[in-house]
Parts: sequence; structure tokens; C-alpha cells
Amino acid sequence: MAVVKCAIQLGIPEALEAHGGPAAFHDLSSALGCSPSALHRVMRFLVHRKILKEAPAGYLQTPLSRLLLKNDEKSMAALVLLESSPVMLAPWHCLSDRVLANGSPAFESTHGEDIWSYAEENPGHSKLINDAMACNARVAVPAIVKGCPEVFDGVESMVDVGGGDGTALRLLVEAFPWIRGINFDLPHVVSVALDCVGVEHVGGDMFASVRKADAAYLMCVLHDWDDDECIQVLRKCKEAIPKDKGKVIIVEAVVEEDNNDKLEFVRLMMDMVMMAHTNKGKERTSKEWAYVLSESGFSRHKIKNVKAVQSVIEAYP
Repeated sequence: MAVVKCAIQLGIPEALEAHGGPAAFHDLSSALGCSPSALHRVMRFLVHRKILKEAPAGYLQTPLSRLLLKNDEKSMAALVLLESSPVMLAPWHCLSDRVLANGSPAFESTHGEDIWSYAEENPGHSKLINDAMACNARVAVPAIVKGCPEVFDGVESMVDVGGGDGTALRLLVEAFPWIRGINFDLPHVVSVALDCVGVEHVGGDMFASVRKADAAYLMCVLHDWDDDECIQVLRKCKEAIPKDKGKVIIVEAVVEEDNNDKLEFVRLMMDMVMMAHTNKGKERTSKEWAYVLSESGFSRHKIKNVKAVQSVIEAYP
């Protein structure tokens, strides 16, 4: 991760992209202002890990390295920069604190407060989180749009609960322009969200109330919280939607412990991230999702798999 972060910070993907073809090492070193011997070692490592490709005429981009372009629509650079930041790396050294029977959250042990309080007091870190979540949305939302567009049939208004900077909702409204979107998050989050057509940004607390709409949408929000907290949020979502035609659309990982699924490792890795970075968050199995939805008062739900780490869960009053 540290070497990939180094490549992003140096602008190696951008330099290769700008070259438009195989980039000779001396041209790359000169363009980046790097020590040739040190850069060679970094490039050798990235090639060995198949992040970059080396040809006789020079270095080339790969589909993987293009994900590290900072300003590309499919960029994952912000997610790497978040998870490799000192703030997010430090709690891993206190992971055992979370695991002990009478332990404390790893993030709080490290920073003295939970991640949300820290982000509110540190706008720079809050932006890192929002940018990283936008990366996630740019991957997951197109998979949802392609894999199960019928989920949004008949939905005229939708509130994105914990929607961050509004990227996910913007992409959904672009795909389904009949939807009136409400991006709902903490005031300090929505205060810096960019304006976009068809989306209204509203500040609030999802534990207190949720803005009314035909559907409530939650992407990678509930895994930050324990069962009781999830149930509290889901009950507020249930109150916000019509009893006859409303529904809650949850986009989250569903852990099935299937060794044949190449994405299962990612889901299990995300579960460790939740353990390190949240107080009580976790990734859930289908049985665990069934429990929190039932306790929240939903009569039925169904899980749809898409080509992403997350699945789509539709819950009905």
C-alpha cells in the first residue's frame, strides 16, 4: 500500500498517461523530478506486482494503474490515500484493544474519539473520507444500474441516507432521471457537497429522523454501526417511506464465507477495516441482515447480487 501511495503522490500514472505510449525511464525520471536509482526500485516493484507494465521501449499503463489516476472518473486513488493516511493506519496497531473482552475501539484508543467526531473536527480528513466514499460509489452504482435497474422502478423520490458528497445519488439520478434525489448527511458533510441537477442536499442526523421519500437508500452506511444502532436507523428510514409502496434500498457487503467467490476476501478484509476504524461496525451475513431488518419492523426483504463487492438488499414495510 505504501508503494502504491508513493506512486499516486509522485504522479506516476499521470506521467505515463500524458506520455501516450511507452515512456523511457530517463524521460519519466526527468518529468517527475525523481532520483533515478530510487525511482527505478519503485518501478521495478510496481512492474513485478503487475501494477505497471515494462516493454522494450519503456513503461506502460495497465488497467490497474489507470485506477490510480487522481482525476479519472473510475479513480480509486482517494480510497488508497484515505486508508494509507497516518490517521487510518494508526488504529491497526491497537486492533487487539477492540478484540479483548473488555477492550475499547481501536480508533478511539488511538485518537481519543470516534472517527465521526474526528472527521467533524478535521475538515481535511472529512474530505478524505468523502472522496474515498465517492470512489466506492463510482464502482458500485454502475454495477447496480446494470445489474438490477428494476429496483428503482416507480421510485419518484429517494433520500440517500449518509450520502456523503452526493456522488452515488448523482449517478443514480443521471441513470434514472425521474427520481428526485435528497442527499441526507451530517451538516458539515453536506455543507461542502457540490450542487448537481436533481439532487437536494439536506443536513441532519439519521438517528433522529430521515427526510420523507418514496425510498430510502443506504450505501455502505450500516456496516459502520452495531445491530442496535442499525435497527435505530432502519426504523427511522421505515418511518420516512410510504407504508404501501415505500422501500429501503441497502447496498452493503453480504458475507457468505464462500471460498469460491473471488470477492469474498475483499468482504472479509472490509470486516477487519470496520473493526479497526469503527466502534462496533461489521460486515454481515445474510442471516445477520435478516435479523436487523426483522427487528426494525420490515415484513420482508430480498437480496440481489451484482458485479460488485456489495449486494443490493430491498426491504419492505
